[in-house]
Amino acid sequence: MRLGIVKGTVVLGRGLAALEGTRYLIIEPLTSDDLKAGATRGSGREVVAADHLAPGPGQMVCFEEGREACAPWLPAGVPIDAYVSGIIDSISYQPAE
Repeated sequence: MRLGIVKGTVVLGRGLAALEGTRYLIIEPLTSDDLKAGATRGSGREVVAADHLAPGPGQMVCFEEGREACAPWLPAGVPIDAYVSGIIDSISYQPAE
């Protein structure tokens, strides 16, 4: 699981029937340095993630990548590489010294 900030949305003209009703969000991943700085911006390369939770722009989310991202559609196979699995309400981060 990784954390990221919602930066925008992607709108599809057409898609697979198995993915009907799925939103697609642009997520900017967060690093530990981003969390130390207050997590208002990420510093990673943006990812497009499938979503059913409807977070808004600027909200922090957790997301899964790889095979785990397809879990909400099991047993059907879908071509999803990232999935928003939660919306973060608050975070307390104290890095190791």
